[in-house]
Amino acid sequence: MRILVISDTHGNETALFRVVEAQPTARVVIHLGDGVEEAEAAAAAFPDREFHLIRGNNDWHAGRSYPLSEELLLGGRRLFCTHGHHYRVKMGLYDAVCAARERQADLLLFGHTHQPLTDYEDGLYLMNPGSLGYGGTYGYVDITPAGIVTNLALDLPRRPGGDR
Repeated sequence: MRILVISDTHGNETALFRVVEAQPTARVVIHLGDGVEEAEAAAAAFPDREFHLIRGNNDWHAGRSYPLSEELLLGGRRLFCTHGHHYRVKMGLYDAVCAARERQADLLLFGHTHQPLTDYEDGLYLMNPGSLGYGGTYGYVDITPAGIVTNLALDLPRRPGGDR
């Protein structure tokens, strides 16, 4: 199972659509906040994908319609998803890691810092896909019978004429 993980699109709907199209085997898309408006548009444009939207600190216009964090069970693994601002991830990962461990998560997904990261710490995988809107990065997770693999990728905008 492949899961596309995106955060901090900050209004860049074009990049979001391009990345969803670039990962056709990812049937699940998780947007970790700061861009729920364009994530809503992508969910409408790609009805064959399962979208999960998390509210970030810049999604104030979304009100309470999206959660600040979400626990998901996908591919037999427990994921804890958050934007990260409520766990002060810019100051360190301790609070977010503790929250994930309290939920017995296998994988912590967070954004907010705009800094891509993958790590493994004592049974817990961590991933921050970075910022698709400002840094052009995103992530994807492969969950297989053998385990979890976290991957970071760089969105390469198409050049005029359609080539990359």
